[in-house]
Amino acid sequence: MTWLDEARLDDVAALEALDRKEALRSLATSGAQVRRSLLAAREAGIDSWSPQDRPRSVLVAAIGGSAVVADVLDLLAEPHSPVPVTTRHSAPLPGWVGPLDLVIAVSQSGRAAGPLALAHEAARRGAQLLTIGAADSPLADVCARARGTHVDLVSTASSTRTALWSLLTPALYAAGRLGLVEVGEEVLESVATLLEARADECRPSSESFVNPAKDLAMAFSGVIPIVLADGPLAGVAGRRLASGLARTARIPATHGTLPDAAAEVVACFDGPLAGAGRFGAPRGPDADIFADPYLDAPATLPLSLLLVRDASPDPSRLTRVEADRVNLATAVAESARDAGVKVREIEASAGAPLVRLASLMSLGDYAVTYAALGLGVDPTDSPHVADLRRRTDH
Repeated sequence: MTWLDEARLDDVAALEALDRKEALRSLATSGAQVRRSLLAAREAGIDSWSPQDRPRSVLVAAIGGSAVVADVLDLLAEPHSPVPVTTRHSAPLPGWVGPLDLVIAVSQSGRAAGPLALAHEAARRGAQLLTIGAADSPLADVCARARGTHVDLVSTASSTRTALWSLLTPALYAAGRLGLVEVGEEVLESVATLLEARADECRPSSESFVNPAKDLAMAFSGVIPIVLADGPLAGVAGRRLASGLARTARIPATHGTLPDAAAEVVACFDGPLAGAGRFGAPRGPDADIFADPYLDAPATLPLSLLLVRDASPDPSRLTRVEADRVNLATAVAESARDAGVKVREIEASAGAPLVRLASLMSLGDYAVTYAALGLGVDPTDSPHVADLRRRTDH
């Protein structure tokens, strides 16, 4: 069984030696990414867009680590957008997309096959095109030929996970200018400020007992995590965190969002990986008080529940649906504890929806990076992923 090395997490030199592509440093630039990307979006001409230019529909083309751009736009547009916002990871482009529609294609390298193919087809049909990615890339070239709007990527980060805000900010700014989401420059500035504060509290020199990301990383040690979100906003952050555990820290994780995932999560508490299930170690009067949890524990890793929660709302202003979801989250956590499953909760900061989302995603990004480093692996280089690319490169 492999455990995270807390001593390594507090050894700045050891972290720097493992973090060869400087993932932590790239995450620390997130606030700057917001501000620089906003400037790049203005320079590209998006500041001249207005609700009068609103398209019939918006399709976001993104894949892999960039797909969170589509998730965030879909989340924020749902309550406000007067036109539908849909997502697509690869070709074919839906038949209804035409000259009245806007396609936003996102790719850090500008070479991702799915978004590139969708941008090609959108250009062929005469759709409006906004592309976000590397300058002088195939994606930028497609956009130029279609007389669309291309925003150059401002981050030099080695992965889409650490370049997130360079990809997300132009798309959010454009959607805000079109009146699809309530995200203006003030909200983006608040996000940048939050991300800078997160970078300070999660810096490598900050020790585990005061560093929230290192502390959360330790919660993933020697367990099989279930990431459960208490609603749609937390659900986007929860999906990203579970993906980051697998892709960055090499820790397999499952995730779900309440209320739909409640039953399937709670059912696991009676299974072989739960502490008090039919297959687990005895609890209560039949428990062996001298049992060593490390030497005498089952060979399998135990379950752990990470509950990702939106900011605590004012109870007097909760809708019935929101109140039911809060109560359900509390009930699932209580059920987990009764079953002997470790429970950890993280909660969003107060503020606008994008600020709350940024607070959860940023903490998760730092935590999975520290989890990888605590396990002694490079957070940005996976030999098996590289091997898969070689096997599938035609």
